[in-house]
Amino acid sequence: MKRFPIMLQLTLIMFCVMAVPISILTWYSGTQILKHSESAIAESTLAGLNANRRLNETALNSLAQDVVHLAATKVFDRVRNFETLEELNSQYVNIASTQVVLNELNNLKNRQDGIYSSYFYLDGSDYVVSSDKGITSLSRYESMEWLSTALEGRRGISGVWFPRKLANGKNVVTYVLPLNRLSTTTKGTIVVNLEEDRISQYLRTSEPGKHSYMLMEADGTIISNEDKSLLFTSGKDQPYIQEVLDSGKKEGYAYHELDGERLIYTWSRSASQYNWLNVNVYSMDELMTKTHSIQRNIILLTIVIVFAGALLTIVLSTWLSKPLRELVRAVRARSNLGITKKNELVFLDAAFQRMQEEEEGLTRLLREREQDTRNLAVHHLLKGEVTRQVEGLFPEHYYMTAIMSIDRYRRYVSHMNPETRQYHRYVLVPQCNSLFPEGIHVRTVYQGEGCFVMIINYDAEEAENGAKSVHEALASIRDMAAEVLGHSVTIGVSSQADSIEMIPDRVVEAMEVIKHRMIGGSGGITYWKQDADQTGKYIYPANSERRILNFLDNGDLDSIIKELGLIRDEIQSVEYISYDNIMFIYNQILGVTIKHLRENNVSTSRIFAGRRNIYSAIATRDTLDELDEYLHEFFGDIIQYLERSSGEANYGERITRYLEEHYCEEIVFEDMAKEIGISYSYMRKIVMELTGKSLIDYTNSLRIEKAKQLLLESNLSMTQIAAEVGYANVQSFNRFFRKYEGMPPSSYKALKSTGA
Repeated sequence: MKRFPIMLQLTLIMFCVMAVPISILTWYSGTQILKHSESAIAESTLAGLNANRRLNETALNSLAQDVVHLAATKVFDRVRNFETLEELNSQYVNIASTQVVLNELNNLKNRQDGIYSSYFYLDGSDYVVSSDKGITSLSRYESMEWLSTALEGRRGISGVWFPRKLANGKNVVTYVLPLNRLSTTTKGTIVVNLEEDRISQYLRTSEPGKHSYMLMEADGTIISNEDKSLLFTSGKDQPYIQEVLDSGKKEGYAYHELDGERLIYTWSRSASQYNWLNVNVYSMDELMTKTHSIQRNIILLTIVIVFAGALLTIVLSTWLSKPLRELVRAVRARSNLGITKKNELVFLDAAFQRMQEEEEGLTRLLREREQDTRNLAVHHLLKGEVTRQVEGLFPEHYYMTAIMSIDRYRRYVSHMNPETRQYHRYVLVPQCNSLFPEGIHVRTVYQGEGCFVMIINYDAEEAENGAKSVHEALASIRDMAAEVLGHSVTIGVSSQADSIEMIPDRVVEAMEVIKHRMIGGSGGITYWKQDADQTGKYIYPANSERRILNFLDNGDLDSIIKELGLIRDEIQSVEYISYDNIMFIYNQILGVTIKHLRENNVSTSRIFAGRRNIYSAIATRDTLDELDEYLHEFFGDIIQYLERSSGEANYGERITRYLEEHYCEEIVFEDMAKEIGISYSYMRKIVMELTGKSLIDYTNSLRIEKAKQLLLESNLSMTQIAAEVGYANVQSFNRFFRKYEGMPPSSYKALKSTGA
């Protein structure tokens, strides 16, 4: 279509537009024809057959589920031990238990329509519990020999459906469910007889026609039909049924003629658990009456409409395409876009799209260059370099700087990936510029480490009356930033400057103001104020330092926390205290504590394993609350370690003393651990840390040392020495002595005796 002339393209378009009424008419005629066509009839009859089949299978599945649920109740366990009717009738309790089973069978029959009878047969018993004859002997009921035939080819634990004729001539479809080991240990079979007439009601069709339905087993045996004389005969003897059986298809339909009448045979196979074949037969002569006359009328009307539409589309396309063709010729003559072999519409679309892309690209490039130039100029200004570009950005006489700092910046960084943080900066910078009132010029840049610098420029009138409007704008910025970041921010504002060269100094002021959140808390807006008391006394709580070390030696964490609270109260009570003073106080406390631990031979590396540099950690805390939280964890870890070390030392002394007293005996280490009051695994860990040996090696080393002493200082035999040091026999003693000393005990005694 792209190379077709526009006139031809418009002709095709207009023709399609004119073809809409034709399409509507064709759809209408197609619907009418299909409604009365053989294919539609076949599909409709097949759908009706499937609906009846599913209705029948649903009813059978519902009955099967009820039987399975009954089996799962384990109600049949009540009669499991009664193999004879005489034993069952011997006690009232036995009869009552069997009566419960009979009631459940009657309930099952009452819940489902069409059930002729149901009964339970216990394997090897001489009686049956049935809904029609109650509790009766097997000799007075029907024979159970047919069960083996019904259960042939059964798969899994589900039941089977078995069509048959009862002794009284009643035609039924029987559901047989042997009890399985998954639900009960009782061995028996539940049998439910469903009347064939009930299945006939489900399968009987409502479609017009003289012919009816047929339900057959896989081998062709008829198990349901309106003509009861055909039941349990071979369906292969009926016309065309052999072809249906041989087709192998799950469902379908076929046309046949019988005695001058045209018939349609539809069939559908049941689910695998039934393996039945449903067949319906209909007469086609009663259904094909109106089709041919409707088709002739529609074809004639369609030809007339198509002819008239073709003429009209040619005229309209010629008239509509004329202005467009003239425009394309003019554009091609005045420009060289390199677009060839295209029709007029595609040519214009490509031309305008290229022009738009070039314009958007130039606009975007200009904006990016302009924004980058402005940001670079502002960054140079913060370093004290005043350029021509920055002078154009701030036309007014007075200046002020504000720094917005993200509170708990390290936590913010840990929760946000780099892409998200960059997006936040992209959103915040223009928002900070736009929230100030008209007449105040603001330029915002990101300076790093969670700090945004805002340079505020205003005239003399705003200098006198604009403090309120600036504060409102900063409050809006604070709330907006907290919403975007999901994190609070603190804003520090410098004093006023009347020269652009003073901007770097005002940035320093704003940074100093930010540090005041250490006392005042985060999330506030603080203004620079030159305070005469800033040179006041430099404080340090020396008494608290000594008390903290004493509490640490006593393992009193609560008192340490209380003392830290007193230090904080003292800091907050001072009329002015600098940020550096606060950092010095807490750094000194940490340093003195670590020094104290090392002087007492406490391994600080094991206490603080996994922590980063503690001095750097407190430097990242923004408020006293965060410092308190960190110090509580710091001293808590120390006391926890000291308590654990003290406990291990006490247990280690008790373990070694026990082994030194009982090493000559047969020691059961689990009992030993219980006597000491610890677990066996913990005891092994303590021994390894104290001695560098396993529990067994340490015990054997004690025995061998004692054996060496007896070898040199006594005249006992090897058997006596082995028994004396705790070995059951000489062989074990020799093996362990060789392992630890590198020689047998006799060689050791000879070597030491010669040396003496």
